[in-house]
Parts: sequence; structure tokens; C-alpha cells
Amino acid sequence: MTPSSKDTALQTTGSSNRPAVLVTGGAGYIGSHAVLALNDAGWQVAVIDDLSTGFRFAVPEGVAFYEGDIADRQLLARIFAEQEIGALMHFAGSIVVPESVERPLDYYHNNTVKSRALIEAAVDAGVPHILFSSTAATYGVPESSPVAEDAPRAPINPYGWSKLMTEQMLADASAAHDFNYCALRYFNVAGADPQARSGQSTAGATHLIKVAVEAVLGKRDTVSVFGTDYDTPDGTGVRDYIHVSDLAAAHVLALEALISQPERSLTMNCGYGRGFSVREVLDAVDRVTGTPIERRMAPRRAGDPASLVADPSRIRRHLSWAPRYDDLDTIIRHALEWERKLAEIRADSSDPA
Repeated sequence: MTPSSKDTALQTTGSSNRPAVLVTGGAGYIGSHAVLALNDAGWQVAVIDDLSTGFRFAVPEGVAFYEGDIADRQLLARIFAEQEIGALMHFAGSIVVPESVERPLDYYHNNTVKSRALIEAAVDAGVPHILFSSTAATYGVPESSPVAEDAPRAPINPYGWSKLMTEQMLADASAAHDFNYCALRYFNVAGADPQARSGQSTAGATHLIKVAVEAVLGKRDTVSVFGTDYDTPDGTGVRDYIHVSDLAAAHVLALEALISQPERSLTMNCGYGRGFSVREVLDAVDRVTGTPIERRMAPRRAGDPASLVADPSRIRRHLSWAPRYDDLDTIIRHALEWERKLAEIRADSSDPA
């Protein structure tokens, strides 16, 4: 395929050029939605997940599944060979910011050391394309908002540092070996598959919208608001909430971009470019559900910046990414529908609550 100009949108890759894709953490929240997006579009997909935070039911029937650790070199070599893997989407890792402050070495091990092992295995197997699940936490406290990809990276928590280190490993390894990569820096991911095939399922999750819909359904008594004295319009933290299915669609487009232009690597923000405060989100949950949530004011959490809002112009320009669910009420409705579906799944299965 003839590469297009760097300043023009990239075209959809033809099915004959589609490699098999290994998705790490594909039984988890974001990874499972990427698997759905790939599977729906006709890609050959395989999943590796140790099920420490993922769920076997999140992987669709017909998708090859391997239970194991992403640092298990023997297992990876077998998967790469058996599935003839030509691209890697890497989601596996630990993601809770306050926990990373309390347990930094765990985060550097899970997110950085294991990613190094995975990258090395991919290089040894000759995998030519790697997509990495990065984070807006790499920016720390941005000097301006919205934040663009060339803003200074200065993480304020071990989670952000662990992801930034992996970005650097990819950049250095790509320069020395024959592969290109895309690092997608997520802002606040929320919602669930519109068909209720997957969603945020981890018990004790800290995502605000997940916590809020659990409270609506009586699974929590209150929702804590961590910090009311930030330098924001209403004193609570402001975040850019992106629907998980829009994020999954961005991964498929990014993979097509890597295949279309194998000489180029990409780093892109994934957000909508608009922020909502904690109070605004909870007000929206009250409005959508008709069930007022009891709120408990609490001190700030360690490692939380006041505001994180994306400048998404680069991803829109290079991938022709057009979000379908850029609406806070829609995100909340889909999260609520999944929470109800999840209760049914757990009632009928042996998966832990």
C-alpha cells in the first residue's frame, strides 16, 4: 500500500492486509472493548489475560484466549507462533492512581518491567506493529488546558511515570528494531458497550461514573468527592470523559494507520476536548437516573491534578476519528445499562463479585 501524506487522513486498511492481533489485558475493561471493535470489524484476534482484574466472560466466543502473564516469554512465543501475530495491542497493567502512590514498586513491576518483557518478546517474534495503552497522567499538572501531545511530560504519581517509561522504551526500541508503534494517551474512560456486551466489571473500581451508577443501584451508600478546593469553577476536579467504545474505535483506526505507514510511529491523546467537574458528573447521573446520590465530601487524593482536558486535534486529523458517543448523558446511560447486566451475569455465574 502506498503511504499517504503525513498531513492527510489515513484510509481504511483492506482486509487482505489485516494481521492477526494479540490483545493483552483483553478480558479487562478497555481491552475487552478493543476486542469487540476488532472482532466486529472482522480482524483475527487473540487475547492474553491473567484474569487478576479481567473476566473470562468479557472475551467473545470464537476469540482465542490464553490465561497467563504478559511476562511469560515461553507463553508469548507460543501465542505469536500459533496465532501468526502481526500486531500487538497492549492494555494489561495496573491503573489506580492513589494505589500507585501507596504501592509504587508494584506499579513499576506490572506496568514497566512486564511491558519491557512483552516488547522484547514481540521484537524477537518480528511483530511489526505495537499499540500501547498510555495515559494523560504522563502530563502531570499541565501548564495549560486543553493539553496537547507536545506538552511537557511531568507525572506526579508512579502510575504516570510507569506509563511514560514504557512510552520511552517503545520509542527507543522502535528506533533500534523493525517495528512502529502508537501510544494512545487516554483521558477519563467511561461508559460501556452500547449493546451491553462488556463494561467496567472490577469490584471496588474507582472510576467516578462506575462508582456513581453503583450508588444508584444501591451497591454503595454514598459517592465520595475527593477535593472541593481545587482551582476549578466549582472546586472539584475536572476531567475529560471519553466513551470506551469511541476509544476502542480509535485503536482500530490507529492500527490501520500503523499498517498503512510502517515508517511512522504516533503518539496521540484520546479525549473529547471538553471537561466536566465531579459535581457536574454527579448532577448528570442524578438527572439521567432520577435517583439523587448522596455525596460525601472528602480530602484530596494523592496524585490527582485539578484538571485534565485533552486537545484531540491530532487524532482527529490523522485518523479521521469521529466519536459516536460524545455525550455525558449517553455515557452514563450505557454505564447504568451495563451495571444492571453485570448483576445478571454475576447472579448466573461463579465469577467473583
